Amino acid sequence: MKGRLALLLVVNLVLMSCGTVGSATADEQQPAWRSVGIDPTQWTDGPVEEDTPMKNTYQGNAVFEIEVSYIPSLGSSRQSGTITLELFEQWAPITTANMIKNVESGIYDGIFFHRVIDDFVTQSGDPTCKSAFGFYPLTSLECGSGGTGTTIPLEHEDNLSHVDGAIGMARSQEEDSADSQWYIAETEAHNLDPENRDDGGYATFGIVRDGMSHVRNIAKSPTSDDPTGNEDIQNPASSAGRPVNEILITSVTLTGVSDPDGTVRFGLQDSEDEGGFFALVEEFYAVIFTSTFLIGTVVLLAGWMFARIDTPLSIYAQSKDVSLDALLLDETP
Repeated sequence: MKGRLALLLVVNLVLMSCGTVGSATADEQQPAWRSVGIDPTQWTDGPVEEDTPMKNTYQGNAVFEIEVSYIPSLGSSRQSGTITLELFEQWAPITTANMIKNVESGIYDGIFFHRVIDDFVTQSGDPTCKSAFGFYPLTSLECGSGGTGTTIPLEHEDNLSHVDGAIGMARSQEEDSADSQWYIAETEAHNLDPENRDDGGYATFGIVRDGMSHVRNIAKSPTSDDPTGNEDIQNPASSAGRPVNEILITSVTLTGVSDPDGTVRFGLQDSEDEGGFFALVEEFYAVIFTSTFLIGTVVLLAGWMFARIDTPLSIYAQSKDVSLDALLLDETP
C-alpha cells in the first residue's frame, strides 16, 4: 500500500513540475513591445534615401517614437508631431541596447532639443535639459553636458553612415565617451563618418522612418545663432544654437518592432509549399511531445504499480518475517 502511495505522489510531482516549467517560461517573456509588429508600409514621411543598407527595414528591429512639440518659425503657432525611428540592432548592438535602456527608463520624457543647427543636426538626449520652474530657457547649468554617467564604446559598422535622417550618438573628444545624448541628421552629414575624420568619427545606429518633416521644421527653428529662422540666412560659425522657443520632447516610447514579413502581426502562414501536415506537426511539436511523454509515463507507472501488488500469504508460502498469531495445541491426551 505504501508503495502505491509513493508512486501516486511521484506522478503528481511530474505533472506539477511540467506546470511549473510552463509558468517559468511565461515569466521570462520579452517586453510587451517586442510582440507588436509595425507595418513599414504605413511610413510615408521618411528621409531622402541613399543607396545604402540603411534604406531598407529589417524584421524584428526595435521601433520607437519621439513625440515633439515646437514652434517652427517666428510668429507661428505651436504644433506637435511624431518622429518614428528604427534601430539597427543587428549592426550596433551595444549602442541600440543603450538607447533602449534609456528609453525604457523614461529619461528622455520632458526634455528639449538643446542644440539645433540648420542643414546639419538637431541634438537632444540630455536628461538635465528641462525647463527650470517651467520657464524656458531657464534650465540646469549642466544642460548640454549632462548624461546618465554610463558611457559606451564607439561602435562603428560598415553598413551604417550619416545618411539623411540617421540618428547618431553625441560624445566628447574621447572616442568612448557617448552616454545618453543623440542627434538626428537633418541632411546627409558624411563629414561625421569615421573614414572622413581623424578623431574616430561618430557612430550612427538607426534612422528616421516617419515624421522627417518635423525634423526639418525643428532644424529651421530660430536659434541663438540664427534668430531669424530664415534658412537662407545662416551663421557660418553656428555650433551650439539653442532654440529661441522650446522644442519639447513630451515622450519617447518603444512601440514595437519592424515587421515587413508580417510574422509578428499575423504569425507564420502555412501553405502546401511550406510543408502542409508536417509544418503543422512542427508547429505543435512541443505540445505533442509533452503530452505523449506524460501519458506514456502515467501508463508505465500505473502498470508497474499493479504488477507489484503482492499475492496474499498462505500457510504454505509465508515470508520469514511472518509470525503466527497463536500456537497449535497438542491434541494428545
